[in-house]
Amino acid sequence: MTDAIEPWVTMKDVQEHLGARRETITQWIGKRKMPAYKVGRQWKFKLSEIDEWVRSGGAADDDQTTWHAEEDVDA
Repeated sequence: MTDAIEPWVTMKDVQEHLGARRETITQWIGKRKMPAYKVGRQWKFKLSEIDEWVRSGGAADDDQTTWHAEEDVDA
């Protein structure tokens, strides 16, 4: 049995996967260390690395506040 090799994906694929704009992803690469690899003039990605980066908080807003259900209850 052979191990499947994860394919490289494009910027457009990552945009669709995350629902984010190209500009946002480019900022994340530069400022938040999103895993990306420059191949010539194109960015290439591994979706497993992107998903792990998101799970570890890489895409979280710095000024994001945590919402709690009890805060949304009318008094």
